Amino acid sequence: MEAPGLSVGAVARRLGVSPSTLRTWDRRYGIGPSRRSQGSHRRYDPADVARLEVMNRLILQGAPPGEAARVALGGTGVRERAPRAHGAGGNRLALSAVPDRTRGLARAAMALNGPAVTETVREALARDGAVRAWEELIAPVLRGVGERYAATGEAVEIEHFLSGAALAALAEAASPVPETGVRPVLLACAPEEQHSLPVYALGAALAERGIPGLMLGARVPERALGDAMKRIGPGAVFVWSQMDRTGDAGVLERLPGGRSASRVLAGGPGWPRPLPEGVRFVASLPEAVAAVAEVLGLPG
Repeated sequence: MEAPGLSVGAVARRLGVSPSTLRTWDRRYGIGPSRRSQGSHRRYDPADVARLEVMNRLILQGAPPGEAARVALGGTGVRERAPRAHGAGGNRLALSAVPDRTRGLARAAMALNGPAVTETVREALARDGAVRAWEELIAPVLRGVGERYAATGEAVEIEHFLSGAALAALAEAASPVPETGVRPVLLACAPEEQHSLPVYALGAALAERGIPGLMLGARVPERALGDAMKRIGPGAVFVWSQMDRTGDAGVLERLPGGRSASRVLAGGPGWPRPLPEGVRFVASLPEAVAAVAEVLGLPG
């Protein structure tokens, strides 16, 4: 007996889209179920699902749905398009001169499509590494969300949703590295600083290089950071401040040396300059990775 196939709800869950989206794709582009059950309900067979997976993947990479459907159905390929800005209104973000996959992540974030956001970020981390995934994919979309909020007062939920999904993927990529004899790097946010995503991005980038990181995360009290330094004698300490009100340079100045001298690195727009003597400011993720390697005596 022939298998009954999958319902629209089952396929929607598999792709991470809504059932209404699948029905729209069927109605507009003719990419729908080809089988019927005994009760005359339409069902998707494996070939139908495979075509939809192709279409969905192309859309997440930035292709218009009509072009993605043509490719999935065996038509002509997706044509090259010049980068274009997305307006700040409606369901789009103001993004310009970014790769198609970045626009795809923006659409998935605006739709609160958790599976699509997670898959896109994980694929970028595996394919491009943490630095490129951060600079070319995650950070531009977060900036777009911030600009939309500044212009309209909207999208707070998008920022929280995207940050949470990206943080989970980065934390997964920053999993503990095997013992290499390299002293760990302490990664923390300044006291009362809640924006921890850049810290996790650095942790993931260091893990790719085999550099162990110890993640303390958001809102690390000054005393707690100092106690951690005394406890493990890290090879370096990185402290992030996003907001002016959290960038108290005195916190950096008062950090102890622990069992051996630890070079303190500070990142983020919240820190005033100049910073205390012995504290090095890093302006970007690549610069932070290079600075940590230098402090640890590793190749650049």
